[in-house]
Parts: sequence; structure tokens; C-alpha cells
Amino acid sequence: MSRIAPILALFFSLLLTACGGGAHDDLKLWMKDATKNMKGHVPPLPEIKPYSPVAYDAGAELDPFKPFGSEIQKKGGGGGGLKPDFNRPKEPLESYPLESLKMVGVLQRGDVRNAVIRAGAKVFLVKIGNHLGQNFGVITAITDNEVRIKELVQDPGGDWVARTNTLELQEQETRK
Repeated sequence: MSRIAPILALFFSLLLTACGGGAHDDLKLWMKDATKNMKGHVPPLPEIKPYSPVAYDAGAELDPFKPFGSEIQKKGGGGGGLKPDFNRPKEPLESYPLESLKMVGVLQRGDVRNAVIRAGAKVFLVKIGNHLGQNFGVITAITDNEVRIKELVQDPGGDWVARTNTLELQEQETRK
């Protein structure tokens, strides 16, 4: 077996030398003849049309490019006189969506009942009349199991309507 390996190596090296060493003039001539009429052609780039901005004009409709609530007072509408107070200073819990707030407890001192609300890693103590959520929510009642909230939202006609929502007491997480 040890004699066959050098012989096979010599045979294959001769075979490779025989295949690769020729001039192949006929192949070179054919390639030259086949490509003599070929010329590269790159089509010109398409003409770029200049951008012309279009102004948004929807008449009396709300402008979707302005912050929410900026045109609502101009539009008017019925709604039974309901309208959020845009000039009131915002409370900290109004920067959180209602879905992200969790009621984690109730504290009572005398007749005053407070709810403990967790927003992310922060904890807030709230009472009836405090505002929370991003829909102009105000706390109307605090029970042992829930916080009731009245929110003001706009209907498709632009009128402000009140809707009620609740934050229910969350079960305590068990830590191991």
C-alpha cells in the first residue's frame, strides 16, 4: 500500500500538467471572435423628479399632525358641555397609560381612604379627586378592591363623552 501512494500522486500530477499546460490557441481564437461585436451598454439613469410638498387641507377636520387636544376647543360640538381642563397642571400619574397602572393596596386614616398605585417601579398614594391615565381620568371612588375612574374621551363626532373605568386590586406577588 505504501508503494501505490507515490505512484498515484505522480500519475495525477502528470495528468494535471497535461490538461493545464497547453496553449489552447483555438479556444482563445473562438473567444476573441465571439466577443468582437459585444459592447457594454449601460442605460442612462432615470430622471429624478423634484419633490413638491403638498399642504394638508381638510377644512374643519382635526389636523392629525398637531398634538391631541390642541384644536378640540376650536371645533366645539355638543357633548353636554363636557370638556377637559387643558390649563390644569398635570399630575404625575397622568403620564402613564391606565393599562400600565396597578392598584396594590388601600390605606385608610379616619374617614379618608387612599389607594396605593404602582406605575412601573414607582409607587403613588392617591385619593378621590386625583387624576390618572392619559384620557383625563379622575378618581371618583376608592373601595377595598378597586379604584373607580371617570375618563373623558372624544367620540368620532368630536364630542367629549364620559366613560367609567376601574383599577382592580392586584394579588400580591409571592417571593421565594
